[in-house]
Amino acid sequence: MERKNGWEIWDESKIKEVFAYCEDYKEFLSINKTVRKFVKSCIEKSKEKGFKNIDELNVIKKGDKFYKINKGKEVIFGIIGDKKLTDGCRFIVAHTDCPRIDLKTSPLYEDENIALFKTYYYGGIKKYQWLTIPLALCGVVFLKDGTFKEIEIGEKDNDPVFVITDLLPHLAKEQYKKTIEDGFPGESLNAFVGTVPDKSKDKEKVKSNVLKILKEYYGIDEEDLVSAEIELVPAGKSKDAGIDKSMILAYGQDDRVCSYTSFTALLNSYNPINNIFCILVDQEEIGSRGSTSASSSFFEYFIEEVLEKSGYSILDKRKLFENSKAISADVNTLLDPNFKDAYEPRNAGRINCGVVLTKITGARGKSGSTEPTGEYVAYIRKIFDKNNVLWQPGEIGKLELGGGGTVASYFARYNIDTVDCGTGVLSMHAPFELTGKIDVYSTYEGYKVFYQEE
Repeated sequence: MERKNGWEIWDESKIKEVFAYCEDYKEFLSINKTVRKFVKSCIEKSKEKGFKNIDELNVIKKGDKFYKINKGKEVIFGIIGDKKLTDGCRFIVAHTDCPRIDLKTSPLYEDENIALFKTYYYGGIKKYQWLTIPLALCGVVFLKDGTFKEIEIGEKDNDPVFVITDLLPHLAKEQYKKTIEDGFPGESLNAFVGTVPDKSKDKEKVKSNVLKILKEYYGIDEEDLVSAEIELVPAGKSKDAGIDKSMILAYGQDDRVCSYTSFTALLNSYNPINNIFCILVDQEEIGSRGSTSASSSFFEYFIEEVLEKSGYSILDKRKLFENSKAISADVNTLLDPNFKDAYEPRNAGRINCGVVLTKITGARGKSGSTEPTGEYVAYIRKIFDKNNVLWQPGEIGKLELGGGGTVASYFARYNIDTVDCGTGVLSMHAPFELTGKIDVYSTYEGYKVFYQEE
């Protein structure tokens, strides 16, 4: 299939829209590097557009705009359109969690007069990519009295940063002989925290000084770290990439690019014919097993609440699902000229050629794929072409090399037509990922069309 490059076919006025949209996108990514902050900021933006917490509504009617939060880490936004709920809805679901480095339950220790944090890596990463780069410490600490403390160190210009060290080349002869997996064991991903001792202590003086600082500035003790959600993320802002500023280099674009575009597409959908919903879930990168993930019953309970407050029976849920359509909004890969052997060129997406429609996910052929029907794929093609959405087919690499899963199966199980469709990303799961601005804006346009078209 021939792919068209947006830079070649779009006029200057459209290009201005692309750059303006991507400026807002970059800023949003830079500010919201944790799931909780991303969800909170989305809720704040929705309130500016008139959205209300569904708990405030006793009755839901046409034109109502609302949201529901699940434990601060999952949120669903909805707008009631002209259609009956039993005629179906439009759902776009994306995940806001990203690969990162989490602190262990008891993280702080001292070794050789250096205080360090023990860590877990979250999501599929190449561990060596996270060494020697500046890291920010972000998250929340929950105290036994029910209060919490927010931590963010490393994002302001005068903030210190954290780092996981690597072995110098002069001493790495044995390291070079190992595989990438064996050469960078997870238990060695320990971040440097401090080196100044607390002279009033007899042992673990540096660790004691770190605890003193945490107590002074954040009011937390060592035991409080047991109930903390603290992570190490790449420090610094999202940046334009390329001398022509045609790309974006940023942390967390998998999958916040799809979260942001699906959310803003819903915010900018006025008086929709359809009943439209944007679902932002957590924990996709570690298997979608938790209570704030796509496998949770939260979505189903939310739909039941919407039905009841709209004057329907819970039994109408079956008809609602059966007549609904969904997009699993997750990123796909793009053909990388530095690693061409990993791709099958006829079916690989290209940068700046539009949002990627992924018919087959899974791995080793179609194993684990949530394959949509041909009729549904044809419907997506039709509405995109009708509205001049720039799109392209794609897949995640060669059959025996590639593959990957999304949250599509958790919505297809309700008998909802579901297809994967999202932005193409280069250097996926690296601390900084690369996207084309054309692709980001095409994703936004595609999602907006999906919400609006019958």
